[in-house]
Amino acid sequence: MAQLASIRRLVADDGMGRGMRALEVNNGSGLAFTVYPDRALDIGQAYFKGIPIAWIAAGGEAAPQFYNESGLGWLRTFGGGLLTGCGLTNVGSPCTADGEAHGLHGRLSHLIAEDVNTASEWSQDTYRLTIRGCVRQSRVFGENLTLARELSTAYGENCITVRDVVENRGFRPSPFMLLYHLNLGWPLVDEGATIEMSPHEVVPRDDHAATGVREWSQFSAPVPGYAERVFYHSLPPDAQGLASARLANPKLGIALRVSYRLAELPYLIQWRMMGQGEYVLGLEPANCYPEGQVNIAKRGLLRHLAPGEKTETCLRLSFENLK
Repeated sequence: MAQLASIRRLVADDGMGRGMRALEVNNGSGLAFTVYPDRALDIGQAYFKGIPIAWIAAGGEAAPQFYNESGLGWLRTFGGGLLTGCGLTNVGSPCTADGEAHGLHGRLSHLIAEDVNTASEWSQDTYRLTIRGCVRQSRVFGENLTLARELSTAYGENCITVRDVVENRGFRPSPFMLLYHLNLGWPLVDEGATIEMSPHEVVPRDDHAATGVREWSQFSAPVPGYAERVFYHSLPPDAQGLASARLANPKLGIALRVSYRLAELPYLIQWRMMGQGEYVLGLEPANCYPEGQVNIAKRGLLRHLAPGEKTETCLRLSFENLK
């Protein structure tokens, strides 16, 4: 079966990613992707039928030791990739809360996973590929949060399922913010591609975003000097309590659909960046808006986990043929 579907354990040997573990997954049915245990089991490159799906930043993969948590330093080691986790106590703007400085998008994506295990095995008539591991965000006199992640795919199924269980193992309530930063790039993002969602209200984050709200679902060619626009979506649930958004590219004949449970992730953030060099669509299920812990607390929307409390999220990325 390893000739058809496999998980390969590798270590990067050059550049800023040197020494970082990588798990290369090939499910044998057109889907291949790379998982980084040293970056909280985030997903980097991804291909469907040989077509690149993820947007990759100019700096590429970077090991966690290069992380600069102050201010906007997160952007120095943000490699893009199909999935980058943001949290666990801050998402969005840098801020200072209770005397502690929180950098852009928090620490999650730079935490190193432990107890990392892989499995390639039959489950009844399905050959399943699974990766599991756990990361911890903690400090003395502060939070003690763990995130246990399971990523799975299967031979013959063009999808990735991400299940996370976040637990407060401390003895005091802790702020809890979580956002799944999905980064889709060219050639999937291109002129003629469209975003499809159920009818709902679209809210621009600011006045600048409001100037482009009518084009939120469409794509242009890369634009010189383009400034990012962010939109907030509140999608209706289906009968299973799920919401979904679909990016379709008729020219390539493929689409990507992200589905998630609204009970834990009530918001979908859209990052629209049509600039030269940074030509990317972000579709980001979240339990908060990306405005920083302080601003979210002021709005009365900050989630907390009680001591011993757990919450489970489920995210599904499906790759579809249009032809």
